[in-house]
Amino acid sequence: MKKLVSCLLVCFAVIMYSGVVFAESEVEKSLKTRFSDLNFESVVPSPVAGLYEVTAGQTIYYYAPKEGILIAGQMFDKNKKNLTADRMQELRAKFDREIVRKAKDLPLDKAVKVGAGKHVVIEFTDPDCPFSRRAAEFFEKRSDVTKYTFFIPLPMHPDAKNKVRHILCRKDKGKAFEDVMKGKLDNVKYETCKSAEVDDLIKVHEEIAAGMGISSTPYFIINETPISGADIPKLEQELWRKGVEEK
Repeated sequence: MKKLVSCLLVCFAVIMYSGVVFAESEVEKSLKTRFSDLNFESVVPSPVAGLYEVTAGQTIYYYAPKEGILIAGQMFDKNKKNLTADRMQELRAKFDREIVRKAKDLPLDKAVKVGAGKHVVIEFTDPDCPFSRRAAEFFEKRSDVTKYTFFIPLPMHPDAKNKVRHILCRKDKGKAFEDVMKGKLDNVKYETCKSAEVDDLIKVHEEIAAGMGISSTPYFIINETPISGADIPKLEQELWRKGVEEK
């Protein structure tokens, strides 16, 4: 009987809060109503009664449905253990596993290919992102990399999509990509092409990134290891580690 009761409590995930009972489905409905612009993946009970953990991408919020308040911050227990950081680590590990799984089915023929080295690098980038340009400078010096690039022109960079279009319009896309990432097109007029094929390809790149859950740049998958940001030491370490393993 006790097992049955416990099972029911887990299945329905009902929590008592100040005399009010909330089922998770009701919490999700409340969250969608009050914060319609928040694209969240999950809502689960938090360690604090009445607060629900809300995951949106790689961000954690806490939601109090009774008051309709969404909280952004970190949660610590009485031993000063950062519960939010622990959960973030769990979510990041899960996200990375999903990234690696999905990467195996990526249509690399739709990407811009640069190099012919033994290390396969899949990149998601924005040509006007300063961090993406920093990473591009690093990879330009590597002859041991084959890089497949998908573009995510971010809304904060209004000219990024035009630069992507310029790259995809060129016959030598690798050279055009290199020029863009060096800033050679920043303060000059440059040519793009009016091509439905190119526009469709940009859309494909954006849809691939969205399907992977990637919304910031740069993002890399090196030999099935995900790396977020222009973390040059980490990029170097992963390329070195893989090289040692292959010897």
